Amino acid sequence: MDDIVMDAPALEAFCKQVFPQVHQDFAVEEVAPMRLKVRLKVAERHLRPGGTVSGPSMFALADVAVYFALLSMIGPKALAVTTNCSMDFMRKPAAHADLIAETRLLKLGRTLAVGDVLIFSEGMEAPVARATMTYSIPPEPAPDPAPGA
Repeated sequence: MDDIVMDAPALEAFCKQVFPQVHQDFAVEEVAPMRLKVRLKVAERHLRPGGTVSGPSMFALADVAVYFALLSMIGPKALAVTTNCSMDFMRKPAAHADLIAETRLLKLGRTLAVGDVLIFSEGMEAPVARATMTYSIPPEPAPDPAPGA
């Protein structure tokens, strides 16, 4: 499976349609087979006391990044869901700087996908967090039985 099914504009349009509450926070910057880069446009609502980006905001970025990477390969499946996450917060992000998630899918199966995310604070060379996420891919709906069957 090496072909991209959804590019950056398609991913952003889909997010606007199915997740209007969060679409304005994220911008897809690059899409490649099994890889994706997405930006969290950091605003005041993403900060915690001390002026740094909160852990829940970094989790949301990692989750959206793997979701978008998965959809870029399989198409618009709104019901793909996170089933596992492991996240390491390694250093404090720069104050008020956007975060960039560099994502790669490590496994893309019929029912599960595993992705790895490195999160960088704009202007910093070392990653500020790392996440590994597993997604459940919804099954294809069964075809309707033939009339009269």
